[in-house]
Amino acid sequence: MIPILEISGLRVDRGETRILRGLAWRVLPGEHWAILGANGSGKTSLLRALAGYLTPTAGKLTVLGEEYGRSDWPKLRRRIGIVSSALAGSIPGDETALETVISGRFAQLDLWARVAPADRQAAQRLLRSVGLGRLAGRPWGQLSQGERQRVLIARALAAQPELLILDEPCAGLDPVARETFFVFLAGLARRRARGPALVLVTHHVEEIIPAFSRVLLLRRGRVLAAGPRRKMLTSARLSEVFGARLTLSRTGGHTHLVARRRPR
Repeated sequence: MIPILEISGLRVDRGETRILRGLAWRVLPGEHWAILGANGSGKTSLLRALAGYLTPTAGKLTVLGEEYGRSDWPKLRRRIGIVSSALAGSIPGDETALETVISGRFAQLDLWARVAPADRQAAQRLLRSVGLGRLAGRPWGQLSQGERQRVLIARALAAQPELLILDEPCAGLDPVARETFFVFLAGLARRRARGPALVLVTHHVEEIIPAFSRVLLLRRGRVLAAGPRRKMLTSARLSEVFGARLTLSRTGGHTHLVARRRPR
């Protein structure tokens, strides 16, 4: 079984700062992972390395059977969907929602490729799937933050990716839009062989829905632990991840972290 992605000894240095410290991780077909860690734990750097936007200092990185440094990474990006608010600043304000979705088909920002009618039809279907079919002609600059996030999700799916990376996908979503997104995400995970492998990057434990059966825990640029969701999401593990006394609670199908008061 060929892994969806596999990294070993992955190290990223920037000047005198070591951001990632010898990471090892593997994602197999059929698995959906969440990456959880506090701010500064290395989540964003790991994501950027996976997408080929950050050059590792050392180690081996293989994505969809292609090894970094030996493959055409810009071409590989067409097989990877990314949902990240970091993309928002590169999208022209006058580009329509439909055009932004189409741009994902060509792994472009600021669409310039020749577009066929079939591309427009497929993009329209994707916008409807995220509840924004009526906004196809609305410029990016006139969309709300929540609408932009959903457009980015549709954009990421436009190329029918084999790997979909979700970087803090609920940023800016109101509670209703957030719950709608979780339902959509759970449906996407149920596609199994027909859908992409999912990797969710977050620092909110409540965003790790049951669809993500495995969790990678990062702390200060290292892998603290990785494995089944039920073993990773415990009060003890999460207290270590965030460097604080925390209690994990589950109510109404939702998971929450509560800070424990230190004795006086």
